[in-house]
Amino acid sequence: MSWKAANLIADKHCFFGAEGGVSAGIYSSLNTNLSSRDDKANIYKNFDIIAAHFATKRDNMFTIRQSVSNIAVSADAPSWFRTAADGIVTDKPDLLIGIKTADCAPVLLADYEHGVIGAAHAGWRGAVRGIVENVVALMEKKGAKRENIVAAIGPCMQQKSFEVREDLRDVFLQQSALNEKYFKVKTDETYLFDLSGYLEDKLHALGIDNVENSHIDTYSELQKYFSYRRNTHLHLIEFEKDYPTQYSFIKL
Repeated sequence: MSWKAANLIADKHCFFGAEGGVSAGIYSSLNTNLSSRDDKANIYKNFDIIAAHFATKRDNMFTIRQSVSNIAVSADAPSWFRTAADGIVTDKPDLLIGIKTADCAPVLLADYEHGVIGAAHAGWRGAVRGIVENVVALMEKKGAKRENIVAAIGPCMQQKSFEVREDLRDVFLQQSALNEKYFKVKTDETYLFDLSGYLEDKLHALGIDNVENSHIDTYSELQKYFSYRRNTHLHLIEFEKDYPTQYSFIKL
């Protein structure tokens, strides 16, 4: 399954899910995690399938080595996991920029009038550290106008599944007491966190009015989306990076 936002050009973006690839077993089927123990030939084939969706080749992709930073970089030519960052901006036609996720939120942005697009990997750490703000700022440096930017928040772990403890909540409350609204009490020691709601409000606060939120929960959509936390709970992860991931791509 894949999801497309109504406010982005349909044939120039896609939030891909778990389906439609060639991987098997716990990686079934559109796995894109080259750090996993999945057959590398299958992973490269999955990237080929994604590229073919855009009528191009994976040689035209710009992918990054993600962590939990707030670093956004400019993409001027194809690059295959050489740059450490969590956000990408480009004004180059036909260059595919993409974000890998497995519960974190992929955010795709575009100013079609001025020919600038962006992509952000927004887990809770990157979100609170300002990855979305930095992607938007870099888009403006490339010529985008904030009032023309549209944004979409793709499938990620939704509040009903995102159980956290006091330490995570404290990080957000230290940023602003108003962030209390993104946490629902579950037990005396745990809360449910609304990551996509936090990101949606953040985008609006940045002056981006046209925001679409998928509200799709990667954790609960067992067959349709990969979820790191679900695989953890199912005891399917034998070492740190051995889990499947999905990708979200956008192009001009």
